Amino acid sequence: MKKWIVLLLSSLFIVGVMVACSPDREANETEETDNGTEESDNENAEEEKPEKLVIWEDKDKGVGLDAAIASFEEEYGIPVEYKELDMATEIREQIRLDGPSGQGPDVITLPHDQIGQVVTEGIIAPLDVDESVTAIYTESSLQAQNYDGKLYGLPKATETPVFIYNKELMSEPVETYDELFEFSKEFSGTEQYGFLALWDNFYFGNSVMSGYGGYVFGSENDVPNPQDLGVNNEGAVEGARYIQKWYEEIFPSGIIGESGGSAKDGLFQDGDVASVMDGPWAFQTLNEIGMDYGVTPLPKLPNGEYPETFMGVKGWHLSSFSNNEEWATVLIEWIANEENAKIRFEETSEIPPVKSLIDDPIIADNEGAQAVAIQSQRAVPMPNIPEMAEVWEPMAQALQLIATGESEPQEALDEAQSTILSQIELNHSGE
Repeated sequence: MKKWIVLLLSSLFIVGVMVACSPDREANETEETDNGTEESDNENAEEEKPEKLVIWEDKDKGVGLDAAIASFEEEYGIPVEYKELDMATEIREQIRLDGPSGQGPDVITLPHDQIGQVVTEGIIAPLDVDESVTAIYTESSLQAQNYDGKLYGLPKATETPVFIYNKELMSEPVETYDELFEFSKEFSGTEQYGFLALWDNFYFGNSVMSGYGGYVFGSENDVPNPQDLGVNNEGAVEGARYIQKWYEEIFPSGIIGESGGSAKDGLFQDGDVASVMDGPWAFQTLNEIGMDYGVTPLPKLPNGEYPETFMGVKGWHLSSFSNNEEWATVLIEWIANEENAKIRFEETSEIPPVKSLIDDPIIADNEGAQAVAIQSQRAVPMPNIPEMAEVWEPMAQALQLIATGESEPQEALDEAQSTILSQIELNHSGE
């Protein structure tokens, strides 16, 4: 009995000592953290701030960054510079040279279909951001920024081709391509045209072919399969025949090839074309020249289906060559946030895929933005796997042969399909 009492008293004594000592230990740990570690971390964070951060932005779009940079500099005390380069070609080519030499940027912008290729080359790095950051964007725009299960950018702008018409020549938009074809015939023999499109460019021409059932890559569990090409299936050939009809009976020969885009733009801006298929990137120039224009989603094809356009998502990306990854990531989050996305839209007319802004009057009451939003629902994101790089040139060559009548659609598309598969085998078999 005595032994039991002694043991009980000993246990109570030990517990009492632990309880009594615990607050002092925690207080000491807290004091050490408050007076030592946190202060040291803050000092290190200050020391690690770079002298400056550099962004490479698309040509003529830097104005959309000015407000975001000013507020970032005020908030963090880090100067930010930007340089404008052509997004589609120059940025990727230039960073291959400047990145390894330490002369490159911290942040770059790219179209999402280049992500697979630049990841493979080690040009951009995955982004480590909180879910609260990504939650503001549309699901499709985030999917476009993902590759191999990792996030490689934050969405900047979404775009897809739409129908733009000059109200002086076309008072009301057409609802079908059959109507548009008949409308365009009325301009025959004049120096004006009812409708122009760059359908020898696969980015635009694919919308017709896909509307008839063609596709680029099939997919398995939402992952593109580069061995499953639908560019020469029955639907793609039928769509190509419809494209050929427009070139034979309506379109002028001058809008084929590399100079076709500038020729089309010049004719439309001069008031010699009633309507065009173009993207939201055209709005800024049309506003500047004062054209009274309207914008709608694309008309229905003769088969009753809507053209299935490519949807592109431009993003902000972290350069793998940056020595300031953490601060560059903070900068990306800042320039892509809701407030700065809205300001950028006001300055550039590029539509941000930020969910809260879709119903904002600045976009909801904007005819062009709404047309892009509707057409985007009928669009497919361009594949962002590296193999997509092998598709563009063979398909452009095929469509140009079809447009000029030098080849029949089936023959041209079969040749393109064969070339694409050969190039994929040659350049990507080890990936």
